[in-house]
Amino acid sequence: MTRRARWTVPNVLSASRLAMAPILLVLAFLAQREAFLWVLGAAFLTDAIDGIIARMTGQVTRFGAKLDSWADGAIYAAVAVSLVLLWPDLLRSEGLAIGAVVGSFALPALIGLLRFGHFTSYHTWLVKLAVGITAVGLFLMLLGFSALPFRVGALLAVLAGLEEIGISLLLREERADVPGLWAVLRDRRRPADQER
Repeated sequence: MTRRARWTVPNVLSASRLAMAPILLVLAFLAQREAFLWVLGAAFLTDAIDGIIARMTGQVTRFGAKLDSWADGAIYAAVAVSLVLLWPDLLRSEGLAIGAVVGSFALPALIGLLRFGHFTSYHTWLVKLAVGITAVGLFLMLLGFSALPFRVGALLAVLAGLEEIGISLLLREERADVPGLWAVLRDRRRPADQER
């Protein structure tokens, strides 16, 4: 693939999200809560639309899936550090849910790294649902509304993380954009069914 073909609109959106991670950290260190929320909102928006645009325009690539995952990881890490700096009371009161979200990202990533030698980019449907609910819930929580949506998102994130671990353990070789554990199980059974 040429260098030019890599920089499609979806990949530029993912790259811009990757670039927002250090900006979030700087805003957190400067105690700029409002500006932090605006940049975080922009990051979440690019995360919501980059995959949709890639599928609509036929620009889905392995590079794009990996870039999307790198950007997600950078944003999640920046948010975790920023919560310590900007919302320490919230971190104490919602530490279990926040820890569950962090763990649901870190543990599957670590297992994928150990199993395949690099980070995985499954983008399962459950992960997408969990990220959407967690992102909305995080915003509501940071704005001082109920933490309940975030807690629901954290529970879904744990389930999504367990699904990703299952996928990593079942796949013979890593692949990107796996709809879910059921798809891996179906694909593993297919050769046996075809032999009959």
